[in-house]
Amino acid sequence: MPNPVQTIALVDDDRNILTSVAIALQSEGFEVRTYTDGAEALKGLSAKPADLAVLDIKMPRMDGMELLGRLRQTSAMPVIFLTSKDDEEDELTGLRLGADDYIRKPFSQRLLIERIRALLRRDAIGRGRAQSEPGTVVARGDLVLDSSRHACSWKGQDVDLTVTEFLLVKVLAQRPGHVKNRDQLMDAAYGERIYVDDRTIDSHIKRVRKKFRAVDSEFNQIETLYGVGYRYKEV
Repeated sequence: MPNPVQTIALVDDDRNILTSVAIALQSEGFEVRTYTDGAEALKGLSAKPADLAVLDIKMPRMDGMELLGRLRQTSAMPVIFLTSKDDEEDELTGLRLGADDYIRKPFSQRLLIERIRALLRRDAIGRGRAQSEPGTVVARGDLVLDSSRHACSWKGQDVDLTVTEFLLVKVLAQRPGHVKNRDQLMDAAYGERIYVDDRTIDSHIKRVRKKFRAVDSEFNQIETLYGVGYRYKEV
């Protein structure tokens, strides 16, 4: 049975970008829905969700930040931000809000497609849809990760993680006490062919800690070894 066509939502007020990227994605076999502002996108995605969204930050009516915040209230769909070179603070804010990745303008369409494919693969694995990795349960003390259901719990309470966050926690929890440097965490979350800088990993880890501490204010299982990387505390 053939795999269903995956749908990508493109949200940008630059129609030239929408047109060129849509054509490139359609040539790769994706279904593409385009929106020229955040308000239009929110309405469209609420009525008919996509498999992944690519959002520009600076848009009229509703910018990418507000759109992401609204989407994250009901959806963990992978999201890639498009940012300008001078938008470093926006990038970090976007990651804290729940974006999975960002790419700076001007960008290579091939690089964007590779990042989209990487996130979709990880979404499939995290939700147990990929045949290459059957669903397994990782239990470390109060932590339970179920890849087949993309479910995470701490002390019996659900912790809502994005696909990237889930994979980072999983790779750390699989070997408690062992340090994972940022390159190893990048490979686990994005794949060996995709590069993101250290700040992206650090922002993801900060957001993961915040989510666990919302459930348990004393959560301290993910340790930072400055200049080295991160590790999951031995149980």
